[in-house]
Amino acid sequence: MEIIMTHIRVACQTYTWEMLGPAWRGQVTDLLDWVAQAGYEGIEITNTMIGEFAARPVAFAQALQERHLQLAAFAYATTGFTDPARWEEDLAGARRALDFLRHFPKTCLGLGGAASPQPDPERRRLDQAIAFYNEVGRLGLAAGVPVNVHPHSHYGSLLESAADYTYLMQRLDSQALSLGPDTGHVVRGGQDLNTCLRTWMPRITHLHLKDVTAQGAWTTLGQGACDFPTVFRLLEEAHYMGWVVAEEESEVARQDGLAAVHANRAYLRTLGY
Repeated sequence: MEIIMTHIRVACQTYTWEMLGPAWRGQVTDLLDWVAQAGYEGIEITNTMIGEFAARPVAFAQALQERHLQLAAFAYATTGFTDPARWEEDLAGARRALDFLRHFPKTCLGLGGAASPQPDPERRRLDQAIAFYNEVGRLGLAAGVPVNVHPHSHYGSLLESAADYTYLMQRLDSQALSLGPDTGHVVRGGQDLNTCLRTWMPRITHLHLKDVTAQGAWTTLGQGACDFPTVFRLLEEAHYMGWVVAEEESEVARQDGLAAVHANRAYLRTLGY
């Protein structure tokens, strides 16, 4: 029997087009049109992709409303938050993001995962990132903007293993920050996805849905190693009330991002969402 639980809302992440780098030549309104056309309820946009709306939150809210979309999250990332010399610059960017989100009540700010091209055996660089997360989390708390940390598994990531997640979560200010994991990054980091979600579910407020093969290659939802029916069962059992955000960065998506996000939306509908 298909069960549709309306308290779980489905959004789309704009990294599908951000990963094109300089080859991306579109406008933010193109992204909004495509995400709405694919049938998503919301969009998660990044500090890189917000483009012409970066200083125009009211206009962005109007553009969303015209397309019957909601802002699911604003993702903020730089070079990994591990360099003390970048503290003020990174913090200024976070403040701008928080100011932007004052116009979108209850929409979260997602902070990118800690990363460094250099080894970090004593976790000093990770500690630097955690200090940054806590500072931004407290600023968000004061501004009424929820903040989460979004670990990844890209080159230089300092947050991949179960031990890394435990180290992070034990040191985050639980009053100011939550966890926003990504199914694909969890698996690519060597963790058992269901164990990770069960462990941190009480502190998860935002979830990215990305699929990955057993060999670590990104793929369309439902074609890789992530057990999404079980993921949704865990969310339902926990009475999860947040967004799930489909994200696609496979080579297929690089060739045709719109087709990829349509395919992901169609797959999620087969699961009842």
